[in-house]
Amino acid sequence: MARQLKQIAIYGKGGIGKSTTTSNISAALAEAGYKVMQFGADPKADSTNTLRGGEYIPSVLDLLAERRRVDAYEAIFEGFGGIYCVEAGGPQPGVGCAGRGIITAVELLKQQRVFEELNIDIVIYDVLGDVVCGGFAVPVREGIAEHVFTVSSSDFMAIYAANNLFRGIERFSNSGGALLGGIIANSINTDFQREIIDDFAARTDTPIVQYVPRSLTVTQAELSGRTTIEAAPQSAQADVYRQLARRIAEHADSKVPTPLNPQQLREWSARWADHLVAAERAEAERNREIA
Repeated sequence: MARQLKQIAIYGKGGIGKSTTTSNISAALAEAGYKVMQFGADPKADSTNTLRGGEYIPSVLDLLAERRRVDAYEAIFEGFGGIYCVEAGGPQPGVGCAGRGIITAVELLKQQRVFEELNIDIVIYDVLGDVVCGGFAVPVREGIAEHVFTVSSSDFMAIYAANNLFRGIERFSNSGGALLGGIIANSINTDFQREIIDDFAARTDTPIVQYVPRSLTVTQAELSGRTTIEAAPQSAQADVYRQLARRIAEHADSKVPTPLNPQQLREWSARWADHLVAAERAEAERNREIA
């Protein structure tokens, strides 16, 4: 009997640590006994390389460029812990729609009933969150993913990208689109970073799923072409990813967020800028008094 498939999408601004986080979630889930597929939905096709010792795999669009018909299994490669790795890929720079690879790859896997044949438990779509074209919106708009999570730091552009995602989820929620599971707060190492992301989450009625600190362990693992789960399984950072993976595997209640409009977002960020400047001045004054 086929298992109940769970499909989630993880979005985030480029460079925010989305693929790093996604790959470690996949590795932790595989370690826990789940059958996992990681679907890289970024034109760079680099989502899954740390699951395969730093090795890149041909994308669906790469294969289709070579021949008109592709068997879906030609685009599936096995990685750490038996994780099935797929990269949608993208067009050559300056040519075509960057989201076309997602549309094409999703259709290919669905038509050939790959998820059912492989008896997969969880599919994780790793999706670029900077761009809002139709291809990148597919996992949300068409309800392919049941739950959507966003990786965000406390930096304004990461929060801006998360808020844009929330607007898309809100827009498609009435037509069967995916709903929001919450924020994965990445690179949170100070109190003020946590306060900023907590405030944004509260104002958009969004839960924080996990706080993930910035760690040299992650950098060391990636330089060796591996996830933290594989390269440093006994580390504190690996345990953070394991806890995050458990929460995502057990997550069942997603909802429609309440995004800020552009003016509200600008006013919110301006208030935080003023607050941080005032805090910095107060700290400098305390240091002068001590000196």
